Amino acid sequence: MVPERSGGVDGGDDEAIDVAELLDRAGFDAARSVLTRRQAEVLALRERNVRQADIAELLGTSRANVSSVESSARDNVEKARETVAFAEALSAPVRIEIAAGTDLYDVPDRVYDACDDAEVKVNHTAPDLMKLVSDDAGGAVQGREVVAPILIGITSTGAVRVRRSE
Repeated sequence: MVPERSGGVDGGDDEAIDVAELLDRAGFDAARSVLTRRQAEVLALRERNVRQADIAELLGTSRANVSSVESSARDNVEKARETVAFAEALSAPVRIEIAAGTDLYDVPDRVYDACDDAEVKVNHTAPDLMKLVSDDAGGAVQGREVVAPILIGITSTGAVRVRRSE
């Protein structure tokens, strides 16, 4: 067991954490996960504000190794999120390709028109949709201009998925 720093990194009330129990409660299954068990352990502890040095001591390794494991785990989680977003965009009943040079203010009407044609309801106002597209497109949107092609997918439940398409 390792102490949890519930008050943040600089201290607080300590409460013991059983890592195996924590992973079990969260439903971790190494055979179905992109994370190794060690990566899951490190992430679970770090999400509870346990210091890397304390994790290293608990796991019988160095702080540098814990840092490396944590970094790899976070990379794997991001890749898994990207894979899910890609799969959702591919299978979405509504897919709109937005070309470079398009004004961001034109995007909501294109999305609404495509959703109307497919009888899919999108649950975003035009300003919310523009912000979501801008935020999720990364560097593909600068200011009001789409500077690199993007693909917008709308799932059957109205969820919006934005991907850079080049």
